[in-house]
Amino acid sequence: MQLSAVTVVKPETTNFILGQSHFIKTVEDIHETLVAAVPGIRFGLAFCEASGKRLVRRSGTDDALVEMASQNALNVAAGHSFFVFLGDGFFPVNVLNALKAVPEVCRIFCATANPVEVLVAETDQGRGIVGVIDGFSPLGVEGAEDVQWRKDLLRTIGYKL
Repeated sequence: MQLSAVTVVKPETTNFILGQSHFIKTVEDIHETLVAAVPGIRFGLAFCEASGKRLVRRSGTDDALVEMASQNALNVAAGHSFFVFLGDGFFPVNVLNALKAVPEVCRIFCATANPVEVLVAETDQGRGIVGVIDGFSPLGVEGAEDVQWRKDLLRTIGYKL
């Protein structure tokens, strides 16, 4: 078995979700879920089929994001994994619970705009995701000033009253 780190290629501020699913129906169900959760959402979706033709199945509302998802799916090349890249102004927090409720979705590895490395194990059979490196290691523990900044930020962007 070989272990490698595959860097997710995307613009710095682009949010994405990486998960694992189990059925070709994933593409249509995730697409329907995202457009129902957030009207007008811009996204690109790619799903790595793990049997049959073993194609990257894809969909979305933004061609550039569909292409970004497809290229990252090909780079990771792990069976039944999927990428959802979100357009500017759309965030995982707005769709994550709906996405987790899709019957085909088995797990979510990350939902972030951070730089990400996907840890991939490869055997004679194929490739699978072991985990992710999401962002960077912490530099310390927040103090009182940091707590206030965090609380103020959440209120400024409208996530807390």
